[in-house]
Amino acid sequence: MSLTANDVNKIAHLARLGIDAQDTESYAKDLSGMLDLMTQMSELNTDTVEPMAHPMDQAQRLRPDTVTELNNRDKFMSIAPQTEAGLFLVPKVIE
Repeated sequence: MSLTANDVNKIAHLARLGIDAQDTESYAKDLSGMLDLMTQMSELNTDTVEPMAHPMDQAQRLRPDTVTELNNRDKFMSIAPQTEAGLFLVPKVIE
């Protein structure tokens, strides 16, 4: 798929990106190359490839699920400017 400079400008506008006019052609070439690669990859037959979660196929090391900090809730509530029913009160920021 080949993108034009106009396509790149439309994409940049939608993504709210500022792109210099002299870089538009370079972006069009790079994005077209990425889309061509995605097209090639989608045409590959992957029916015999077993799905995996990670290419290294290793198990995740997990830390022990133990309590490592004290419950300081009452201390933090006592120094908060405003609280109510165990909740922190903050100024309204969304109308």
